[in-house]
Amino acid sequence: MQPVSDEIKAWLDKASSDFLAAQILIEHSTLALGPAAFHCQQTAEKVFKAFLVLKAVPFDRVHNLVYLLDLCETAEPDFAALRKAAESLTPYAVEIRYPGDSLEISSEEAQQALAAAKAIWDKVLSFIPCELHPSIPQDSSV
Repeated sequence: MQPVSDEIKAWLDKASSDFLAAQILIEHSTLALGPAAFHCQQTAEKVFKAFLVLKAVPFDRVHNLVYLLDLCETAEPDFAALRKAAESLTPYAVEIRYPGDSLEISSEEAQQALAAAKAIWDKVLSFIPCELHPSIPQDSSV
């Protein structure tokens, strides 16, 4: 079993990669807005899980951001401010990825998803020691 700090860093590195992927997709193609929204959801999911590992709060391996947020709030009540962002991103975990009744994402919705992911990212990282923050650079233009 890996040390807790390594596990937190691993979650954050993956989240950082997802955030960067979302930024690139939104910036370079209106044909890839669904995948961009998925990566925004994944960013939030992974940073929530990093926080839960930090606080030693057990969690199920799920994609539901509201469930993860509820767990985060048990350790830090300030997370309540992220509820709207978590609710807005949750549908992008699964619905956006498969044919059928999939959601169509506009450029504006993709930008909103990116802003929601960034808000969650910033809040979570404010509770995580700096030495565990990811080494992958974030685009500060968002």
